[in-house]
Amino acid sequence: MALRLSELAGRLGMRLRGEDREFSGLQTLEEAGESDVSFLSNPRYAPFLAGTKACAVIIAEEFAHMARTALISANPYLDFARAASFFVRKPEPFTGVSELAVVHPTAEVGKGCAIHPHAHVGARSSLSPGCVLYPGVYVGEDCAIGPDCVLYPNAVILAGVTLGAACVINAGAVIGTEGFGFVRADGAMRKIPQIGTVVLADGVDIGANTCVDRSTLGATRIGKESKLDNLVQIGHNVSLGEHCLIISQVGIAGSTKVGDRVTMAGQAGIAGHLSIGDDVTVGPQAGVPKDIPQGVSGSGSPFMESGTFMRAAVLLPKLPELDKRIRRLEKKLAGMEQLLARFPDTAPTSDEETP
Repeated sequence: MALRLSELAGRLGMRLRGEDREFSGLQTLEEAGESDVSFLSNPRYAPFLAGTKACAVIIAEEFAHMARTALISANPYLDFARAASFFVRKPEPFTGVSELAVVHPTAEVGKGCAIHPHAHVGARSSLSPGCVLYPGVYVGEDCAIGPDCVLYPNAVILAGVTLGAACVINAGAVIGTEGFGFVRADGAMRKIPQIGTVVLADGVDIGANTCVDRSTLGATRIGKESKLDNLVQIGHNVSLGEHCLIISQVGIAGSTKVGDRVTMAGQAGIAGHLSIGDDVTVGPQAGVPKDIPQGVSGSGSPFMESGTFMRAAVLLPKLPELDKRIRRLEKKLAGMEQLLARFPDTAPTSDEETP
C-alpha cells in the first residue's frame, strides 16, 4: 500500500512541512528506510532524528525543525497509531459457516458471521451479526456474543457468558472458567461450585492466554472499553470498571472492585475483597494488600504512594551501610555506658544537664 504524505496529513489532521512524496510503510527512527514514515513521541529518542532515513517523521512542533520532512502533530503517538491502522494486514475474507465447524441446531448465528473450520458453538448460544470465530474457538452453551466480536484461534467462551459489542478475545484466552473457590472441611478441601457468570461490556479487549473466572454467584464484570493484556488473571466476582488498562501478568483476586480509568502495570498483584478507586495507577510488581482511594498513584510491595515509594527506593541501597553505622554507634554507646558505670561520680547531675 502506498500513500502520499499530503494524503496522510489530510486524513489525520497533521501539517506537512517539507517535500511531498509517496511512502509505503511505518518504521522506527533507527530502522526506517527511505519509503517509511517514522515518529517521535519520546524526547529521549530525539538524537536518532539526525541519522534516520525515514522520508518523514510524525513529530511535535517543538522538534519539527530537527526533521528533514515533518508531519507536525499535536499528539505524535496517537497519530502514529492512527496511521498504523492503514497498514493493518487484514485476514483473508471468509463469511458463512464452514462445513468443518460444529454449530448446535439450537444456536443462532446472525447475518454476516464467519465461523471458521473447527470452531464450536454450543446449544442455545447466539452470535450477533458480524461476529468472527477463528479455527479452534469454543463457545459453550447459553452464551450471548454481541455484534462484531472477534474471537481468535483457540479462544474459549464457557457456558453462560455474555460479550458486548465489538469485543476482541485473543488466542488462547479463557472467559468463564471456574473461579478458584474451596473451603476446608474435616481436614480436606471441598470445592465451592461457581454457578455465576462473566459479563464483558462493549469494546473490551482480552489478551492472549488471559483468564477471566466466572463468579461464585452473580457475575464477574469487565467494563466498557477496558483492555487486558496477555497473561492477566481476573478472579471470580471481580468488577473492573470502564476504560481500564491492565498490563501483562497482573493478577486481581476475587471480589475486588476496581473503578474506572485504572491502570495496573505488569506483574502487579491485587489482594481480594478490596476497593480500588477511579483513576488509580498501580506500578509494576506492586503488591496491593488494602484499599486504594480515588486518584492515587503508587508502587511497591506493600503498595505505597509514589512519593513515599520513591523515598524508600532511594534509601533501600543505603540500608547495608546504615546498618553498619548504627552497629558502630551502638558499640560506642555501650562503651560509654560501661565507663559511666565504673565511674558513677563523673556522671552529670540534673543541674549540670540543664543549660
